[in-house]
Amino acid sequence: MSNATLAELLERNARHAESLSEGHFDAVQSEQRPAVVSVCCSDSRVSQEGMWDVDEPGWLFTAGNLGNQVRDCDARAVSGDILYPIRFANTDVAAVVGHTGCGAITAAFERARSDDPETLPAGIETRVESLLPVIESGLADDRVDPAGDAGLVDQLVEYNVDRQVEFLRSDSSVPDSTTVLGFVYDFQAVYGDSRGRCYLVNRGGETAIKSLRDCVPERFEEHVQRLLA
Repeated sequence: MSNATLAELLERNARHAESLSEGHFDAVQSEQRPAVVSVCCSDSRVSQEGMWDVDEPGWLFTAGNLGNQVRDCDARAVSGDILYPIRFANTDVAAVVGHTGCGAITAAFERARSDDPETLPAGIETRVESLLPVIESGLADDRVDPAGDAGLVDQLVEYNVDRQVEFLRSDSSVPDSTTVLGFVYDFQAVYGDSRGRCYLVNRGGETAIKSLRDCVPERFEEHVQRLLA
């Protein structure tokens, strides 16, 4: 790490600390009871606190990895990063958030189409390989259309969100009372003109647009969109 980078980090943290009110952490000194656990792709363009407009500590429990995957790669069990708040902090809403132009989905897609795939560093390789069955399944799904208005990668992003929601809902370690939601964060105007909007694409396995729109207040109906039927 260069001195310039270290200085910038310290400067940014100083601004953060100085902006907080005196009692900012009072309510969460001894425990946390986050309302939502959000698992999103690890991407510098996609801020989980930013997309949910979170300023206060304790409201959002965040987990992130390449491809917004809910399961550990090796154990094939729900990741502890997601399961912890659900089982031990009374969190009853889980949000799976993909994003347009996802590099992890792109890498898995290229792997699926290549006869001589590039060898990646081990940690990245593991994540891409764990996505590969999802992407191969998506490419075989009739709803994924190579000639569609939206690009293949963005269609597969949505398909992956659906599968990750399915994985969470089907795992016995996740209580049936947990509300599992699927979103796509759109900063490239794929779903609509509002860049930075989270579009609801799945609610507890439900993907029909009309049913999804029935779940949200009327003013948010345009926040419900899907690329896949």
